[in-house]
Amino acid sequence: MTLVSEHIESDTRERILVVAERLFRQIGYQKTTVADIAKELRMSPANVYRFFDSKKAIHEGVARTLMGEVEVEAQRIADRPGPAVPRLRELMKTVNRMNTERYVGDSKLHEMVEIAMQEDWEVCVSHIELITSIIGQVIAQGVASGEFEAPDLPLAAICACTAMMRFFHPQMIAQCATKPGPTIDQMIDFVIAGLSPRGK
Repeated sequence: MTLVSEHIESDTRERILVVAERLFRQIGYQKTTVADIAKELRMSPANVYRFFDSKKAIHEGVARTLMGEVEVEAQRIADRPGPAVPRLRELMKTVNRMNTERYVGDSKLHEMVEIAMQEDWEVCVSHIELITSIIGQVIAQGVASGEFEAPDLPLAAICACTAMMRFFHPQMIAQCATKPGPTIDQMIDFVIAGLSPRGK
């Protein structure tokens, strides 16, 4: 019986997040209330609060889902066999593409990300740390194969991720779209050059 009730609870939590994301996209992050979410689900706001203790917790859940999709795809690329250089390039371009598709073209979701960054939600910090870690995995594989030279792997991963911030961070992607600067391919070339063994 416990397993059944846990499954129902998990299913309800998922439905709340799906509806919340849809409403964020339709009417905006700030304007969406827990009452709006409850009404769409034909349940009371009190029932929604049984699954999420605050409106912020629902917002974090939606952000966690969106960021989780990017993390899964990044990890899938990192786990593939083959040379590290093309995988690092694909990983970085994929993070950029997915963040651009999710947040930049959608002003209502972009608003959610902006507030998340301002409030320094733990979910954002965890996401940045995980993406940095996945980049570090590919760099480590490149070091092992002789493609890269990085005496301090954690530092190399942080530097590579920071160098790509203009192309990773939703706000910066939007703000820099029309500003002068390198293309994503030029920036990735620069990162790869910085990781390449000296003398090559």
